[in-house]
Amino acid sequence: MSDIRQDPRFRAIVRAQLSRRSLMRGAGGVGVAAALAACGTGGGDTTSNPEATVEDKSETEKLVRWANWPAYLDYVEDTKKYPTLDKFQEATGIKATYAEDIDDNDAYYGKVQGQLKNGDDIGKDVITLTDWMAGRLIRQGYVQKLDKANIPNAKNLNAKLQDVDFDPGRDYSMTWQSGYAGIGYRKDKVGRDLKTLDDLWAPDLKGKIVVLSEMRDTVGLIMLAQGTDISQDFSEDDFKKGLEELQKHVDSGQIRQVKGNSYLEDLRSGNAVACIGWSGDILLARFEEEDDNYTFNLPETGGTLWSDNLMVPIASPHKANAEKLIDFYFDPAIAAEVAAYVNYICPVDGAKAEMEKIDPSLVDSPLIFPTEEDLANVKVFRSLEPDEETSFSEQFQQVIGN
Repeated sequence: MSDIRQDPRFRAIVRAQLSRRSLMRGAGGVGVAAALAACGTGGGDTTSNPEATVEDKSETEKLVRWANWPAYLDYVEDTKKYPTLDKFQEATGIKATYAEDIDDNDAYYGKVQGQLKNGDDIGKDVITLTDWMAGRLIRQGYVQKLDKANIPNAKNLNAKLQDVDFDPGRDYSMTWQSGYAGIGYRKDKVGRDLKTLDDLWAPDLKGKIVVLSEMRDTVGLIMLAQGTDISQDFSEDDFKKGLEELQKHVDSGQIRQVKGNSYLEDLRSGNAVACIGWSGDILLARFEEEDDNYTFNLPETGGTLWSDNLMVPIASPHKANAEKLIDFYFDPAIAAEVAAYVNYICPVDGAKAEMEKIDPSLVDSPLIFPTEEDLANVKVFRSLEPDEETSFSEQFQQVIGN
């Protein structure tokens, strides 16, 4: 596996500051487009709520409200501004509010599910959720069908992402970014490289490990280490075997905590020295703190890949404005500007050519345009049927103490 930390272009990325959860993965030996095709989770029927009728006030209320994950959009610390969002407001006359409200898929769902079920406005017009959660909301009729006439740039979505199993034809969602989960650590605190999941369970690291509350990432990495191909039709016994391994390390105190996006604070404070985490977060810490000890590796047994998706909640009264926002970010020039900051794999065709104009040093960066070698070493957690999702999630929550 290539070590992206040794890439000579890596330092050039500093000025862009990295974001939340990094890059994407795919099946062995395939290209980026083919890997993107694998990004889909969530089974069941795709239906909208036929009883939900919402008046779209976009013409009279020039407003769009966006909920996203922390550090997931280009940002200038000195001015506290999001440059591309400012450009959107200038180009459209639509005021855009932006909130880093999403720390964990399940936690966010728990906050808004009651309102969504009742057909109430949750106070957001665009939400950004991971494939499997996007699939759940689509099945439950909690998001509005997109009017592609308002999103002409939808044609720029990578062809292999135009049709995914949780949203055939992309009627309800558009990919935002994609990323890896793997091993993060502070080399100065650990004193060695961590390349496998077994390395996290070393006795001297007891009580100093944090892992993600995203089931598919944490249990997925463990299952990969056990030899299970999480992209294929694994059994419930395979899942339980992975869960038992997690339980062992929670019960023994090897794992300090199971957390959402806030796990990075444990690394920063020194309460933890290693984690199952997202590459973008680890790299963000590395450059924000100018500390090369922050390290991210894809495990030798494989990492996980996820994608996040833009959707419009069922009772949003600004649907057309939301669609204009989505369209704006699928302009290759804007997508490249975002990618140059967040360094996630960009789903927008044409962005690579635009990157030549923004920063040629990033065109070949594996952080934005991943290598075949890295893509061959990652897997997408397979789609779960609704009953599996319920059962697996309940078992996982019991293990992590929720």
